[in-house]
Amino acid sequence: MVVFAGQGDARRSMELLWGPRVVAPRTGPGPKPGLSVEAIVAAAIAIADAEGMGALSMRAVGERLGRTAMALYTYVPGKTELVDLMYDRTLGELSSSYSLSSGWRSAALALAGELWDLHLRHPWLLQVSPARPVLGPGEFHVQETLLRVLASTGLPLSRVRWVVAALFNVVRGSVQAAAESRQAARETGQSEEDWWYARSALLGELVPDLAGRFPTVARLGSEGAFEAPSDEPYLEREARLSFEAGLELLLDGVETAIVKASGPR
Repeated sequence: MVVFAGQGDARRSMELLWGPRVVAPRTGPGPKPGLSVEAIVAAAIAIADAEGMGALSMRAVGERLGRTAMALYTYVPGKTELVDLMYDRTLGELSSSYSLSSGWRSAALALAGELWDLHLRHPWLLQVSPARPVLGPGEFHVQETLLRVLASTGLPLSRVRWVVAALFNVVRGSVQAAAESRQAARETGQSEEDWWYARSALLGELVPDLAGRFPTVARLGSEGAFEAPSDEPYLEREARLSFEAGLELLLDGVETAIVKASGPR
């Protein structure tokens, strides 16, 4: 399921993203508090975190807040604008403070690690396509933070922008496998261990010459690459290791670029 942001009314979306947060006054005799954009967005995020984007609707958000869907439209025009707000508010959770006292690489590793954690906390972020940016404060905050850390390399910003894109893609691509591993177990009712056990046993029975046909894959297995600690599912571990390895290689490349840019000594 891919969701494209920025599909609602452009002016209304941008006003909601950048404008003040207004809380409506209470109405009626009961103690029920007035709604607000922030309350609606928070409820929507909670639903997406717990049940995925497929469960998100204005009606579901209204029920969570004890209101009808119609009551929400005064604050948010519809689901498309709501997705923009959810995505941008969630990106705003990323810290803006990464110390450069130990160098740009240490800061970049910490920043990438927090981006990984952010996407695992809110896996529905991965369903929002970056093809249409939200252009809200949260999105600009992430860009500014990444640029600030990586600009400290001394490389020209024209090159740093591509490093930022590459780093973000390393995080997003790797964490998607980890998030989907968790989702698969939840939605299929079958643990990752049970799934692998059933199929690996069948491979040995049905394809006895597997190692001969795919010798490099077999060598990878014989070197212990598929061993995983008992407290971490295999695919999630592989995704994390892929993320760490990809990030290290990317940053090694940045260091090489810095040396080249400095010229002969």
